[in-house]
Amino acid sequence: MLNFVILKKPFMGFLKGTKIYSIGTGKCPVCHTGKMYQDSSPYNFSKTLKMNERCPHCNTKFKIEPSFFYGAMYVSYPVGITFAGIAFAICFFILDMGRLNSFIAISIFMLFLLPIILRLSRNIWINFFFKFDKTKV
Repeated sequence: MLNFVILKKPFMGFLKGTKIYSIGTGKCPVCHTGKMYQDSSPYNFSKTLKMNERCPHCNTKFKIEPSFFYGAMYVSYPVGITFAGIAFAICFFILDMGRLNSFIAISIFMLFLLPIILRLSRNIWINFFFKFDKTKV
């Protein structure tokens, strides 16, 4: 089963306690133990954005206020542009695909990464408002 980012626990373990750990793994921004999402795979399209109401480990409420995650839209734009820019650099400069073929490849790449970008944007957004608490680990 695909986890939302390639960054798994053995690779990310040394970053525990940082915002990068919470953003990359989809863990609670307060305890870094509980899962934020009901399903770990973003490609289960019926549950891509279904989040737990509270952290199963430290009981932190994820949705601070109604429509809290609308702010993640502002984060998703630069995240999407970053991914598209990387795809463009690879397709156009490294693979020498030309403009039209690069555009088609970027479109397919972005469509494939949409669920990951959505989750990553939410993870970044929630980490603006919470910080790691060692006592809740």
